[in-house]
Amino acid sequence: MNYPRRYNAVTDFIDCHLDSEVADKVAFIDPQASVTYRELGANTHRVANLLTDLGIEQESRIALLAHDTVEWPAVFFGAIRAGVLPVALNTLLGADQYQYILSDTRAKALFVSAALLDVIEPILPALPYLKHVFVLGGDARGHSDFSEVFSGQSEVFKVGEESTADTCCDDVAFWLYSSGSTGMPKGVPHVQTSLTETARLYGQGVLGMQQNDVVFSAAKLFFAYGLGNALSFPMLAGATTILWSARPTPETVFATLEEHQPHYLFRRANVVCCDVVLF
Repeated sequence: MNYPRRYNAVTDFIDCHLDSEVADKVAFIDPQASVTYRELGANTHRVANLLTDLGIEQESRIALLAHDTVEWPAVFFGAIRAGVLPVALNTLLGADQYQYILSDTRAKALFVSAALLDVIEPILPALPYLKHVFVLGGDARGHSDFSEVFSGQSEVFKVGEESTADTCCDDVAFWLYSSGSTGMPKGVPHVQTSLTETARLYGQGVLGMQQNDVVFSAAKLFFAYGLGNALSFPMLAGATTILWSARPTPETVFATLEEHQPHYLFRRANVVCCDVVLF
């Protein structure tokens, strides 16, 4: 597909839905909250404004170490909207691996779930590039409470007359890290069109995902597999994603299936189409 010189992934995953019948449709549901595409769009503007106010420049990195909740896509796409590169971190690593990755990325801000502070706080003094820590979903323990600083931001992000940073299709949009099976995890940059192409070619071209679909992925958003399953594939189609913040167990997966009746269930290495789910 040919892309314009100025291209930002937020355009195809969020902004294109805001003047359509999808705008007020639920985009994400977690056990505590839900967010529509319109609300998610406003939330990404708030995050982009927050990063800009902090002086975090385009192409700088921020780290996202968070469980799967409705805040996750807001921070991820809010950073991309601002031209800042979110780095999605595995929530199951140890302190030494986090110290290595945060040093490797030179991340200037960290967005971290409150439940993960215990493993992160001991290494903070060893991270000179990290200037800001925002805590999601609980006691901030002296750090910045994300919900407080986020709510005070404007719902309009502007770069001149545009609503995204001046990025192009070949600019890096985000980083993921490998599992580290042959040493420490390796950083893998992805360009602005990476999410769009895989969502078009596989999510729509192979799976046939549509806006009336409901999706649930056992794999988490920080995995490349989960990022496609639960974020880029459904969002490009205007579908709805069910998020589960804790580690999936047979009991929680079956309870989620029973409650939400998803059309797609993504397991660890494959996908099941669940147009009719029987219990």
